[in-house]
Amino acid sequence: MSPIMKDIQHHWNAIHPLLSIRNEKDYDLAAERLNQLIDEIGTNEQHPLYDLLEILGMVIRAYEEEHYPIPDCSGTDILQFLMDEHEMTPSDLPEIGPPDMVSNILSGRRELTVSQIRALAERFHVSTAVFI
Repeated sequence: MSPIMKDIQHHWNAIHPLLSIRNEKDYDLAAERLNQLIDEIGTNEQHPLYDLLEILGMVIRAYEEEHYPIPDCSGTDILQFLMDEHEMTPSDLPEIGPPDMVSNILSGRRELTVSQIRALAERFHVSTAVFI
Protein backbone atom coordinates (compact mmCIF):
# COMPACT_ATOMS: atom_id res chain seq x y z
CA MET A 1 0.00 0.00 0.00
CA SER A 2 1.28 3.44 -0.92
CA PRO A 3 2.09 5.99 1.80
CA ILE A 4 -0.84 8.16 0.68
CA MET A 5 -3.27 5.25 0.96
CA LYS A 6 -1.89 4.35 4.39
CA ASP A 7 -2.43 7.94 5.49
CA ILE A 8 -5.98 7.98 4.11
CA GLN A 9 -6.76 4.64 5.77
CA HIS A 10 -5.42 5.89 9.10
CA HIS A 11 -7.64 8.99 8.96
CA TRP A 12 -10.62 7.03 7.62
CA ASN A 13 -10.41 4.62 10.55
CA ALA A 14 -10.72 7.61 12.88
CA ILE A 15 -13.58 9.37 11.04
CA HIS A 16 -15.51 6.37 9.70
CA PRO A 17 -17.64 5.93 12.85
CA LEU A 18 -18.78 9.56 12.55
CA LEU A 19 -20.02 9.20 8.97
CA SER A 20 -21.39 5.66 8.80
CA ILE A 21 -25.02 5.03 9.64
CA ARG A 22 -26.04 1.41 9.23
CA ASN A 23 -28.76 1.03 11.87
CA GLU A 24 -30.90 2.90 14.41
CA LYS A 25 -28.14 2.96 17.01
CA ASP A 26 -25.73 4.58 14.52
CA TYR A 27 -28.49 6.99 13.47
CA ASP A 28 -29.20 8.07 17.06
CA LEU A 29 -25.49 8.56 17.70
CA ALA A 30 -25.07 10.57 14.49
CA ALA A 31 -28.04 12.79 15.38
CA GLU A 32 -26.58 13.37 18.83
CA ARG A 33 -23.21 14.30 17.33
CA LEU A 34 -24.87 16.62 14.83
CA ASN A 35 -26.69 18.40 17.64
CA GLN A 36 -23.41 18.78 19.54
CA LEU A 37 -21.76 20.22 16.44
CA ILE A 38 -24.65 22.65 15.94
CA ASP A 39 -24.41 23.74 19.58
CA GLU A 40 -20.67 24.31 19.21
CA ILE A 41 -20.52 25.79 15.70
CA GLY A 42 -23.90 27.38 15.11
CA THR A 43 -23.78 29.11 11.73
CA ASN A 44 -20.11 30.02 11.88
CA GLU A 45 -18.94 28.91 8.43
CA GLN A 46 -15.36 29.78 9.42
CA HIS A 47 -15.28 27.18 12.20
CA PRO A 48 -12.81 24.37 11.37
CA LEU A 49 -15.52 21.71 11.85
CA TYR A 50 -18.22 23.43 9.79
CA ASP A 51 -17.65 21.13 6.79
CA LEU A 52 -18.01 18.10 9.07
CA LEU A 53 -21.33 19.49 10.29
CA GLU A 54 -22.57 19.83 6.70
CA ILE A 55 -21.36 16.37 5.65
CA LEU A 56 -22.84 14.69 8.72
CA GLY A 57 -26.12 16.47 8.02
CA MET A 58 -26.11 15.10 4.46
CA VAL A 59 -25.37 11.56 5.68
CA ILE A 60 -28.22 11.76 8.21
CA ARG A 61 -30.59 13.16 5.57
CA ALA A 62 -29.72 10.30 3.19
CA TYR A 63 -30.40 7.73 5.92
CA GLU A 64 -33.71 9.40 6.80
CA GLU A 65 -34.85 9.55 3.18
CA GLU A 66 -34.18 5.83 2.82
CA HIS A 67 -35.59 4.68 6.17
CA TYR A 68 -38.14 7.37 7.04
CA PRO A 69 -39.57 8.57 3.75
CA ILE A 70 -41.99 11.43 4.11
CA PRO A 71 -45.23 10.52 2.40
CA ASP A 72 -46.54 12.87 -0.23
CA CYS A 73 -49.59 14.31 1.48
CA SER A 74 -51.42 17.58 1.70
CA GLY A 75 -52.03 19.81 4.68
CA THR A 76 -55.57 18.48 4.73
CA ASP A 77 -54.23 14.91 4.92
CA ILE A 78 -52.06 15.92 7.87
CA LEU A 79 -55.02 17.60 9.56
CA GLN A 80 -57.15 14.47 9.10
CA PHE A 81 -54.34 12.30 10.48
CA LEU A 82 -53.89 14.53 13.54
CA MET A 83 -57.61 14.59 14.16
CA ASP A 84 -57.75 10.80 13.94
CA GLU A 85 -54.76 10.43 16.27
CA HIS A 86 -56.38 12.72 18.83
CA GLU A 87 -59.85 11.26 18.29
CA MET A 88 -61.23 14.64 17.30
CA THR A 89 -64.26 15.69 15.30
CA PRO A 90 -64.72 18.93 13.34
CA SER A 91 -66.45 20.47 16.36
CA ASP A 92 -63.23 20.01 18.37
CA LEU A 93 -61.45 22.66 16.28
CA PRO A 94 -63.26 25.95 16.93
CA GLU A 95 -60.02 27.83 16.35
CA ILE A 96 -60.34 27.19 12.61
CA GLY A 97 -64.07 27.71 12.37
CA PRO A 98 -67.44 26.08 12.82
CA PRO A 99 -67.76 22.31 12.22
CA ASP A 100 -69.16 22.76 8.70
CA MET A 101 -66.10 24.85 7.72
CA VAL A 102 -63.76 22.17 9.11
CA SER A 103 -65.70 19.53 7.16
CA ASN A 104 -65.40 21.61 3.98
CA ILE A 105 -61.64 21.87 4.52
CA LEU A 106 -61.33 18.12 5.10
CA SER A 107 -63.38 17.35 1.97
CA GLY A 108 -61.28 19.68 -0.17
CA ARG A 109 -64.05 22.20 -0.81
CA ARG A 110 -62.10 24.90 1.08
CA GLU A 111 -58.42 25.62 1.56
CA LEU A 112 -56.78 26.31 4.90
CA THR A 113 -56.06 30.01 5.46
CA VAL A 114 -52.83 31.33 6.92
CA SER A 115 -54.51 32.11 10.25
CA GLN A 116 -56.04 28.61 10.38
CA ILE A 117 -52.65 27.06 9.66
CA ARG A 118 -51.09 29.06 12.48
CA ALA A 119 -53.85 28.03 14.86
CA LEU A 120 -53.49 24.35 13.91
CA ALA A 121 -49.71 24.45 14.28
CA GLU A 122 -50.10 25.90 17.75
CA ARG A 123 -52.86 23.45 18.68
CA PHE A 124 -50.90 20.37 17.60
CA HIS A 125 -47.42 21.72 18.49
CA VAL A 126 -46.04 21.25 14.97
CA SER A 127 -44.47 23.49 12.38
CA THR A 128 -46.80 25.47 10.15
CA ALA A 129 -44.96 23.85 7.23
CA VAL A 130 -46.77 20.54 7.75
CA PHE A 131 -50.05 22.15 6.66
CA ILE A 132 -48.68 23.84 3.55
